[in-house]
Amino acid sequence: MADKLRTQQELERLQAKYVGTGHPDTTSWEWKTNYARDTYSSIVNRPVLLAHLSLNLNEPAAKLRSRLLRKMIQPCGPPPPREDQEMYMAPPTPRAQE
Repeated sequence: MADKLRTQQELERLQAKYVGTGHPDTTSWEWKTNYARDTYSSIVNRPVLLAHLSLNLNEPAAKLRSRLLRKMIQPCGPPPPREDQEMYMAPPTPRAQE
């Protein structure tokens, strides 16, 4: 019983420390976004990986680095609407009377 409790406490500590480890309420979009950002960050921060990828893509390393940094902003597109939020739709515009 103590091992289960210790394991659960360790998991909670890791989830609090590292954003990408997730929690029970993590959505698929959040997980994919964290995964993509970790990958892009890893490539950008390791010169050998960046050089290898830039050589394969036939693109200058500086240009590839800036492209990967830009992709880190929203790597999986905009977030999906939440269930508890209603989408705002503008009222229809009235047609001109002919």
